[in-house]
Amino acid sequence: MPGIDSNTDEELVSLVLKNKDFFTFIIHRYEAKLARYIKRLGVFVPEDTEDLLQTIFIKVYKSLNGFDNSLKFSSWIYRIAHNETMSYFRARKIRPEGNAVFDSEKILPFLFDDTDSSKEAELRIDGEHINIAMESLEDKYREVIILRYFEEKDYEEISDILRIPSGSVATLIHRAKKQLKEKLAHLE
Repeated sequence: MPGIDSNTDEELVSLVLKNKDFFTFIIHRYEAKLARYIKRLGVFVPEDTEDLLQTIFIKVYKSLNGFDNSLKFSSWIYRIAHNETMSYFRARKIRPEGNAVFDSEKILPFLFDDTDSSKEAELRIDGEHINIAMESLEDKYREVIILRYFEEKDYEEISDILRIPSGSVATLIHRAKKQLKEKLAHLE
């Protein structure tokens, strides 16, 4: 259907509810984003990522009638992806395998503000340092950092995805940034 890519997620959901063939457009819109998110949570085996994506999209398809239009669809689908990924780790009794190499340019501006005198240190930090520091964070801190700075979700979306109060999101992000800065300082 021409112009379907310009439809909002919510409009697309309405189309899918009328004609299930439109579900492929949801898959097309979210497949790469969710694959990237799953990798950032620590799933690196491509076959496992594919299996998780399939499970996520099946769950989304089956649950679409129950989608609450008062929520953002992107938050809803990310919550499903998050929950399925955590279930994947629990089922295998493993902890996330680490994180995908993070782009230091995405997070460094948020860790160091304009008043920070350590701009020189900021310039020496690379993706590998970010990777090591992110791996050492507790899961709850790593998850909010990934969602906020790499998936670019706002506090309300993170709250919806993780099912925690918005105030808790702010607190977790503040603490995560503090811990990440401390860990990066030890890596220099």
